[in-house]
Amino acid sequence: MPPKNIANGKEVCRWCDVCGTLLLGSRCSRCGSPGREFEINSPGDIRPCFGESREAVAGLFREAFGTSRPIDGKAIFLNKVPGEDRTDEIVSHGTVLGIVRFDMRLNRLVLELRQPGADMFADVATQNVVTFAGLSGHLKGKNIPGSNINEVLGNFREGDTVIVRKGARAGPGIALVSSDNIEYAEKAVKIRDLSPDPERPISPDSDISEFVEANTSHMKGLTSVAVSEIRESTNGSKLPVTVSFSGGKDSLVACSLTEKALRKKPILLFINTGIEFPDTVAYVREFASEGRYDLRTAEAGTAFLDNVDSFGPPAKDFRWCCKVCKLGPITELIEKDFPHGIVTVEGNRALESFSRSRTPLVSKNPFVPNQTNINPIRSWRSAEIWCYIWGEGLRYNPLYAKDFERIGCYLCASCLSSEWRNTGRIYPELYDEWESFLHRYAKEKGLPPEYVDMSFWRWKALPPKMVLLADQLDIRLKPGSASGISMKVLKGASVCEAGGFSAEAVVTLPRNRDFSYVVDALRTVGDVKYSPEFEIAFVRSLKGTAKVFGGGQVSVTATSQKNAELMLEKTVKAMVRAMMCTSCGICVKSCHKNAISMAGGMRVNPDRCTSCGNCESSCMVIHYYDRLVGKEDPRRKPAPRASERAKGYK
Repeated sequence: MPPKNIANGKEVCRWCDVCGTLLLGSRCSRCGSPGREFEINSPGDIRPCFGESREAVAGLFREAFGTSRPIDGKAIFLNKVPGEDRTDEIVSHGTVLGIVRFDMRLNRLVLELRQPGADMFADVATQNVVTFAGLSGHLKGKNIPGSNINEVLGNFREGDTVIVRKGARAGPGIALVSSDNIEYAEKAVKIRDLSPDPERPISPDSDISEFVEANTSHMKGLTSVAVSEIRESTNGSKLPVTVSFSGGKDSLVACSLTEKALRKKPILLFINTGIEFPDTVAYVREFASEGRYDLRTAEAGTAFLDNVDSFGPPAKDFRWCCKVCKLGPITELIEKDFPHGIVTVEGNRALESFSRSRTPLVSKNPFVPNQTNINPIRSWRSAEIWCYIWGEGLRYNPLYAKDFERIGCYLCASCLSSEWRNTGRIYPELYDEWESFLHRYAKEKGLPPEYVDMSFWRWKALPPKMVLLADQLDIRLKPGSASGISMKVLKGASVCEAGGFSAEAVVTLPRNRDFSYVVDALRTVGDVKYSPEFEIAFVRSLKGTAKVFGGGQVSVTATSQKNAELMLEKTVKAMVRAMMCTSCGICVKSCHKNAISMAGGMRVNPDRCTSCGNCESSCMVIHYYDRLVGKEDPRRKPAPRASERAKGYK
């Protein structure tokens, strides 16, 4: 990893001006040059720009300035930085030339120029150039009045990126009005910067081969460490060694490294979620067949379609689909094919997401019993992944050449809106099908079309950047749960007249099963007595007692306020588990007493159940309990604007 510049949130990289490419280590293996340092923004998971991504970037420069000549034939890299949607720094010639950003309001990619980009394009641009005079002093951030503009080259729209020139100096700017209205505008163009660097080196032409050759030594060392870690982690283990093969670039590298470490082909595990890209399914099968790998496939079938109406669209912070379509099927496959357990090498990388930022070498997934995971590429950057793939001549998923930065399920909530539009171009039928569902869902929930069009569906609880977007567009999103599940607290835990503490609530749930399933789930809380005729269940545990009615009413009593609150929560969780059970079977495998079985939902044997809580902690539904249940407190007044809300939306 490159050293982090803690002071300003930058990452320090190196560039070989002789070979015209990014250096991943401290010295170029091709020419011996130590390279030149330059900075990119954190987190620094820089990647090569190739295939259709390269043409997309070059096209933006041609659209803006009439030419892409300064980057034609040059090595280009992209560095993902925070933004509303796709936001990548464009790196070439060992510097950041600009930003390629997906504008969700315009529904297209836009270019934002930086000072180095203006330096390189100023003398060759045939349009979007504004020459001005008269302003003095520090010009960065200032607005140029139309009266100070001497010349306008080309036609541009309000908001377009332009090059501003004053004498011999040039810099990036933003058009505040269209070129037709520029003459009399009080604020015509905003100057982003005007600090030219005429000494910046110009790189020679360079492609993938130069990139791979320049980093041979670095990749050799990186590979050696990863192979050693796999060998050491599997040494002495009698369990089968497998590779989690998703069809993505990271799992491809993990497979190759494992083969080097074991000196034989590992077993490949592929989860067909039922919502994979057709390209991915075909690629995985062909890769395994051509390489003569033993491929084991866990089939999710129609699991997504069977549950999406109950849970609603999956979200970045509500990935119920992963538990249903991935963890359930893979757990079943492992139990069937590897009853004594397995060791699985995975392609998890710390820079992929915040949740993986502390990925250890060896880990266990609480949702998948009998599987130990090894993560040998946890510290690799995306550029190192691609350098390894090209250096080893590995066949990769063809979707990467079609301007996809990451590849998962085709409708994944974690994909970018820009990539979703890309999916619409390649697979219009899949795109239209999911878009139709989202719009129907939004209409049923009383949500505006922007819920879909501006990708608000991708979150249950909006992050600050989307809250800001909602406010800017004056979009009102109702607070609450999108799943049709809610809990209204009628009485919080308080002193009861009869002694002790009590609490009351009304739980609204889809009636997916009869009341007997609720009774069975309550057995994991304590001893249960119930009346099938009147749909009333009475639960007694060490923490307190609870009375549950078929209509959703719940009342609990306990000796302390803490126990009353805990008893209410565990009772409601049991009700939610019963009605929202996806029959994934993970709880069955986590129960050491064999007290749980699946028969149209979760069934519990009261003679075996000890209320240990293992099944609850392994339950996918309970994992997202806080997202599923919109706790409605009558004392709270709903805020009218998105920026004033702390909950999700309905």
